[in-house]
Amino acid sequence: MKFKSLSKTVAVAGIVVGLALAGTAPSKAGDGGAIAAGVIGGLALGALAGSAAAGAYAPPPPPPYAAYAPPPPRVHCWREPREVWDPYIDDYVVRPVRVCD
Repeated sequence: MKFKSLSKTVAVAGIVVGLALAGTAPSKAGDGGAIAAGVIGGLALGALAGSAAAGAYAPPPPPPYAAYAPPPPRVHCWREPREVWDPYIDDYVVRPVRVCD
């Protein structure tokens, strides 16, 4: 917001200075330098005024959301009774064991 008001102030100051200098130029006939200077000054001041009046570019739109990753495949698990070695009793015992696909 500060930049816009600064640009407008500079543009207005440039126009005022340009008009003040244009009024104090001595009258000459024949060489055409005044016309060229007026055209160049007008283009410069027009560019300043145009850039001050133009708004800033709009920001780009946000990127679309990426698709979520598919869930991992489900693993089917169950418990089966199996014989396992039990070192505390030094023998095989039947215990439920988790078995998955």
